[in-house]
Amino acid sequence: MKKLKNEAELVKGAIAAGVKYAEERKAAVFEPTDSVADKILYIYRLLVHDKKIQPMPEEQVSQQSMRHRLAMWYARQLPKDHPLL
Repeated sequence: MKKLKNEAELVKGAIAAGVKYAEERKAAVFEPTDSVADKILYIYRLLVHDKKIQPMPEEQVSQQSMRHRLAMWYARQLPKDHPLL
């Protein structure tokens, strides 16, 4: 898995976009006390369920791989000239 440039910032943006997506879809309501790990897991599973991203084999699913997938998903939604890319 190739690390993306600015991956940490992309993950933060992906979490914000994923939370917004889940709440607009009325699939979840996130609390301020929810951990980042829980949010990443839920957003990953929701995007796989909605066929927005390809699922990984279950033995490869880890916190790091989910973060990377979410960062890639978010990066594809940004304009080509965005500073994070």
